[in-house]
Amino acid sequence: MNLRIIYCHCFLILLAGGRYSRAEELVTLRGKDVELVVAPAGGAIVRFRFRDDETNPLNWEVAPDLERRPEKAPVLRGHFLCLDRWGAPSAAEQAHGMPFHGEAPLVVWSVEKSPKSSAGTISAEMSCVLPMAGMRVARRIALDEAGSVALVTERVTNTNKLGRLYNMVQHPSIAPPFLNEGTLVDTNAQEGFVQDEPVPASRSNAGRWPTLKIQGGEVDLRRFRSDQTDAQTDAAQHDVSSFVFADQESFGWVAATSPSHKLLLGYVWKTSDYPWLNIWRYRLKGKLAARGLEFGTTGYHQPFPVLVRQGRILDRPTYEYLDADEAVSKSYLSFLARVPADFEGVGELRFEGGAIRLREKRDVNPRRIEIRTGLTFSPP
Repeated sequence: MNLRIIYCHCFLILLAGGRYSRAEELVTLRGKDVELVVAPAGGAIVRFRFRDDETNPLNWEVAPDLERRPEKAPVLRGHFLCLDRWGAPSAAEQAHGMPFHGEAPLVVWSVEKSPKSSAGTISAEMSCVLPMAGMRVARRIALDEAGSVALVTERVTNTNKLGRLYNMVQHPSIAPPFLNEGTLVDTNAQEGFVQDEPVPASRSNAGRWPTLKIQGGEVDLRRFRSDQTDAQTDAAQHDVSSFVFADQESFGWVAATSPSHKLLLGYVWKTSDYPWLNIWRYRLKGKLAARGLEFGTTGYHQPFPVLVRQGRILDRPTYEYLDADEAVSKSYLSFLARVPADFEGVGELRFEGGAIRLREKRDVNPRRIEIRTGLTFSPP
């Protein structure tokens, strides 16, 4: 099997000390049926697809109207990691150069171990240093050689001499053509709220997936529609809503299905690692541009001073604490599945017995899909 790092010399990033790094030295993990591609410039997973299908759900790249970034810095795209925060820094932090979503998606990651095949798994390792945050990240990606499941584990170490607050949010974003008006998003998340609305005082006062009131109207978050009333302007429309899981749920999951492409992208994680799911919807000139399926340690899109004053929301924390020299590891599974053209979305997902098992979201004769895998989460 031909496993290699692929080099595409597209443009250069200026590093400290006047050195340059090729921004598009892509790391490719290629199995029998699927390939997963990571860009060290920013550390994002930029492609995850079946090898016989050009459809890549993670083909999103941030539009200039959404991001102000240093010249030659990596762009936000695909599935990137938000660390040490999710959202904006405080005004004082911003004045010192802290970017939106933290440094992790804007630094160049080092490839520590190139893709290698062993015992039915293809694995690669990479790392990055966040100088302002005082953190180091070590990531290992393992891909089923004969399947369509990847396990990503990231170990974050606080290299500061003092403990600190932090947040860590996975930010996979889907985009057209996989994202279209027929694309369905499903999850086992339950209570939630819209970021632009007041924080609910309790779960009984919260909305419930998939229906929330957004900008005065009830919205079914399983679907995303174009808005022709905004088509003649250059305005960008976006909203973020955040959800928690039932206390008895050990695993959280989210799945995006594009029946027109006969393709499903999904994620599974331990709710003890990531207790929140955040759904971002973005239109540009009225047309669908992106959906974020963002799972992480927080569900409040605010700087740390606001998080500290707010405390818990829906009985879940809005930040975590990492002591000096302390490290924490968090993992998730990402998977692809082929589905029928009339598939109605995912009603239930179970991860057990070496398989991810999906049940279709329909009452009469729901179909079932099983994705076998030898990958699993490490015990606590």
